[in-house]
Amino acid sequence: QVQLVESGGGLVQAGGSLRLSCAASGRTFDVYAMAWFRQAPGKERDFVARISWSGVNTYYADSVKGRFTISRDNAKNTVYLQMNSLKPEDTAVYSCAAGPRVGVTPPSYDYWGQGTRVTVSS
Repeated sequence: QVQLVESGGGLVQAGGSLRLSCAASGRTFDVYAMAWFRQAPGKERDFVARISWSGVNTYYADSVKGRFTISRDNAKNTVYLQMNSLKPEDTAVYSCAAGPRVGVTPPSYDYWGQGTRVTVSS
């Protein structure tokens, strides 16, 4: 089992920045691919970014490419999502996920955090 706890969400004005963190505990963290997903009110959960177990390979949704950066620190069992140039359409609950292989759909991941809310005002 892996437990994931997100933090860093909040209210920010358009154009601003936030850094989300996802702290993992339980089984060995560095064997898992990690990802961030988000879910806006009334919408399905969407893929945001994912990172391989080593941190070498990353992949982003087109909607966040060039603005968001995913990274991980295996020594701290933590994955991050740096979000810059935020837009109102980025407003959502952001959740991190862990799984044995990289993917862009929720079923690719076995473990999920509870989410942290990000609100971007215009």
